[in-house]
Amino acid sequence: MTGPRAILTAAETRAAEERAVAAGCSIEALMERAGAAVAGAILRFAGPVETLILCGPGNNGGDGYVAARLLREQGVKVRVAASGPPRSDAARAAAVRWNGPVAALNEAEPARLLVDSLFGTGLTRVLEPTVSTVLMRLSQVARWCVAVDVPSGVDTDSGAAFGAVPTFDLTIALGALKPAHRLLPSAAACGRVVIGDIGLGPPDDPKLTEVGRPRLRSPSAQDNKYSRGKLVVVAGAMGGAALLAATAAQRSGAGYVELAGAAEGMTPHALVRVPWSDAALDDPRIGAVVIGPGLGRDAEAKTRLDLALGCGRQIVLDADALTLIGRVRHDRLKGALLTPHWGEFVRLFGDDGRDRLSQARAAAAASGAIILLKGADSIVAHPDGRAGVAPLAPAWLASAGTGDVLAGIAGSLCAGGIDPFAAAQAALWLHAEAARLAGPMLIADDLVAHLPRAVAACL
Repeated sequence: MTGPRAILTAAETRAAEERAVAAGCSIEALMERAGAAVAGAILRFAGPVETLILCGPGNNGGDGYVAARLLREQGVKVRVAASGPPRSDAARAAAVRWNGPVAALNEAEPARLLVDSLFGTGLTRVLEPTVSTVLMRLSQVARWCVAVDVPSGVDTDSGAAFGAVPTFDLTIALGALKPAHRLLPSAAACGRVVIGDIGLGPPDDPKLTEVGRPRLRSPSAQDNKYSRGKLVVVAGAMGGAALLAATAAQRSGAGYVELAGAAEGMTPHALVRVPWSDAALDDPRIGAVVIGPGLGRDAEAKTRLDLALGCGRQIVLDADALTLIGRVRHDRLKGALLTPHWGEFVRLFGDDGRDRLSQARAAAAASGAIILLKGADSIVAHPDGRAGVAPLAPAWLASAGTGDVLAGIAGSLCAGGIDPFAAAQAALWLHAEAARLAGPMLIADDLVAHLPRAVAACL
């Protein structure tokens, strides 16, 4: 299995292209590869249907001219419209080789397949109103819409939209994924994302990667329940949330799970219930502790949290635990794994107005904790600057209790000895895969039931 896919910023993409040029590949050759990747992806996606390609003045537009020429050579009926004449030498050469008519953008007639090759990774401003209006009009009547590299009108590095952006069916990421392909709101406009190989090669040490399917270890004949990982889930005022986290931990690989301090009641037979005491976390076989789901916010909850923070185990902090910490306890978070949603994150670290990725990285660096910032575009940030961004999660996960399940999965993986940065990313993948398997109208309990199949895909 290959490693996680790199996500490159606009500057990193330019640097990779410059390295390719320094190694002997011309800009024109890179453009030819990009256009070939676009043409090939379009043919695989939609077949030889009538196509309108919108070309901008830069190299992204040049990629469009190359794609138009190659599609025409394959017998596809292609038309080109441009927002203006090419401005770079490579784009001008590509337009000459197209050797076909080029309509003015505002005179373009619709086609079944619309290709947006107007602006690529360099855009940092709102589209001109005439360009935006034409793009929206043509996209609304096309059967399929395809974006070259990134949809025009989004910020490559933050995923922000500079204005109205069409919804695309397919986005062809040239060379590598970009943050805009995985961060909202732009990720929602990209549709399916495929990578067009243009020969840049993977970076040596990417700081940002995509959360992908993990490789998990199957138990061996030498393993026992403790070597597979003992996890303690600290319960509190709402036992159901802690029970969800504990059963999720069981179903995602932990060999021994204790539910500490829950009120009496029925629990799964394999789940060990223990009363709360000052010695509840003293067992040296404990690999990790999950605290927060259903903990409550009273004096007893604070006491349990203080004990957990000082127990010396790998700790996963969620829900009420994040609220109790507040914004003045960051000195106690070093090495912990925090799983806040945006509201909890803001209460902990504030909101400086930057994008979620930048703020998650800053919070991890300031606190020394691993930050799993939950959302449709979940982010895992490490204090050293590394980060992972997950593909958009199934929308049905917007349901009560699903975050408790995620905390339990992460705790289980940490208890089994997986580094918390890797554990958080693996938990996100398993959580989303269980949701995919559960299907529409899922509830949190359904995720637990489908976790074994999700885990099996990773063995």
